Amino acid sequence: MCELLGLSSDAPATVNFSLSSLAAHGAPAGTLHDGWGVGYYEALDVRLIKDATPIAESDWVPFIARHDLRSKMVIAHTRRATRGTRSYSNAQPFVRELAGRIHLFAHNGDLPGIFDPKAFRPERFNPVGDTDSERAFCILLDRMASTWARRDAPPPLRDRFQVVARFASELRALGPANFLYSDGEVLFAHGHRRKRADTGKIEPPGLVMQQRQCEGNAGFAASGIAVGGAPQVVTLLASVPLTGESWTPLADGELVAISE
Repeated sequence: MCELLGLSSDAPATVNFSLSSLAAHGAPAGTLHDGWGVGYYEALDVRLIKDATPIAESDWVPFIARHDLRSKMVIAHTRRATRGTRSYSNAQPFVRELAGRIHLFAHNGDLPGIFDPKAFRPERFNPVGDTDSERAFCILLDRMASTWARRDAPPPLRDRFQVVARFASELRALGPANFLYSDGEVLFAHGHRRKRADTGKIEPPGLVMQQRQCEGNAGFAASGIAVGGAPQVVTLLASVPLTGESWTPLADGELVAISE
């Protein structure tokens, strides 16, 4: 299955080492060969870098490392296609504008029922590619649109959380529905179930998490998170542990919201 990586920090940080760990999962001995991408928030906009080539072969990974890109919120994805061709438009994460903000989304799983036009019909937002993941994102933003009716201030977190939670519940009925979604202020992470590489079983956890307070340049070194000189709180989410450190699994169907 695909791999997800998310970061939320109260000060700009990088994900260079962790991105390389994702690349290792997509090496020739691995299975993630259908594209990848990473989105870095810069204020309310997103610097999006994605590619249809395997992450282990992409020239963009060393490019990112050389440029030391930093952000308070990052979502990355490596793809093993279950639906849709290998193409740039089908590489994740996906971005859309809503209420003057860039929203970012990446999904891991298989949602065949999302193509049912009676239950899930895109309205304002429509896919560019042909994946179930992008269609799910478009429908989520359709559900979010009324909540984001005002452009001058974000809606209350409780209102946003309720919309995402209801939609996550619908997705779980369709198949594995692990996803990361951000509106630029909050990172939502939904853990469900994923197919295990060793047994082939589909079971939880779908996401694991690390959260620490880093003092200066220490505290997250094993995960490759480069931080500034001041103490900061960093949260890292991934499909599977990227290091030998202790990671906390999200419960089956658990939704968390993280902000700086």
